[in-house]
Amino acid sequence: MAGNDPRSIVDEGVMGAGQWLAVLVTVGLNAMDGFDVLSISFASPGIAAEWGVGKAALGWVLSTELLGMSVGSIVLGGVADRIGRRPTILGCLVAMAAGMFGAGYAGGVPDLLAWRLLTGLGIGGMLASINATASELPNRRWRSLAMALMVIGYPLGGIVGGLIVRWLLATGTWHDVFTFGAWATAAFIPIVWTLVPESVAFLDRRRAPGSLERINRILARFGHPPASAFGDYPHAARKRSVTDIFSPGLAATTLLVTFVYFAHITSFYFILKWVPKIVVDMGFEPRTAAGILTWLNVGGATGGAIFGLIAPRIGLKRLTVFTLTGASILIALFGRITGGLATLTATVAIAGLFINSAIAGLYLLFAVVFPTHVRATGTGFVIGVGRGGAALAPVVAGYLFQAGFSLPTVAIVMAGGSLTSAVALAMLRIRHAG
Repeated sequence: MAGNDPRSIVDEGVMGAGQWLAVLVTVGLNAMDGFDVLSISFASPGIAAEWGVGKAALGWVLSTELLGMSVGSIVLGGVADRIGRRPTILGCLVAMAAGMFGAGYAGGVPDLLAWRLLTGLGIGGMLASINATASELPNRRWRSLAMALMVIGYPLGGIVGGLIVRWLLATGTWHDVFTFGAWATAAFIPIVWTLVPESVAFLDRRRAPGSLERINRILARFGHPPASAFGDYPHAARKRSVTDIFSPGLAATTLLVTFVYFAHITSFYFILKWVPKIVVDMGFEPRTAAGILTWLNVGGATGGAIFGLIAPRIGLKRLTVFTLTGASILIALFGRITGGLATLTATVAIAGLFINSAIAGLYLLFAVVFPTHVRATGTGFVIGVGRGGAALAPVVAGYLFQAGFSLPTVAIVMAGGSLTSAVALAMLRIRHAG
């Protein structure tokens, strides 16, 4: 029998259509990240040709957004825990749309870098916010699947975005890629405004004047009975702060899960960024390389969905350690493939399945270990630092290749990130936060 406080009503109640619609919106929001990563990769040759940009400057064009994401995740995650998930998502969408419009009309590299930084800030803050939203909207039964669906938005955005970008570049210029991204991002603003309410868990924790009435309007919208009082949180009257992620009781967990995510993302972005170049060096055409990268995303989307379905039965930590270990093995194996295209494609697709399954597990882990009042802050900090791994991975691999190390050796070294992540996660003692 469900309790009559907001948290119990959501956790134990039936998952309504409105809740599923809101979760699906977070899938689309995460897909914007996947689209943007591929859009700059596809647009970069046109940028270099039009402005005569050298490789060093182009490297900044490719990485500035990641810097913005890192800062946005850390800073704006805290904002989401102060003012709410919904207004933060809406603000981040405005920043992303403005950044993409500006990039589409940029007249030179300095302008483009500034607009890409703004876009990255928006994406980083949005990622922290939607992770908290996707974990707090569903009931307990469907939470794992909802989180996994949100995570697979990234590879889905890569798949669909790749097809759209190819079509845009076939009929237009690189400017059109960013303009399309801006309009697509702007279209999400009324969608979020209409379909994504504030998190009941956030309102229950904040307990601002009028919060209970607002909570009951949201519960009625989702088809739930009204709450008669706020939830019973231990020490709820104590002043809470977003700096609590570094409090004595939470600091060790924050640092450990940050390391786990950082290490795995390093391995992930090695595959994501280097697969096309490695495949071309094997003697295949660039179009074939792009197709293999698409299969990496297909595997990732499949893996995320499977993870969400089976995690409640197997256990979150156990399954995540397994998928991290599998990802490490597949990345190392990728470096030793000597067979034909079919073998190479299958290996990359299965690697994507394990890699993204592990990411789904880690995102769900953030929702479990961080309490509601610092959920977006903790998630933002972890993702922000993890994006450092994203920027570091291609650079480290490049220096290893330049130093003369073979592909099998480099793949084993870069696969070590996921393996180290699995070992560290195995040492984590998970305590479910409120």
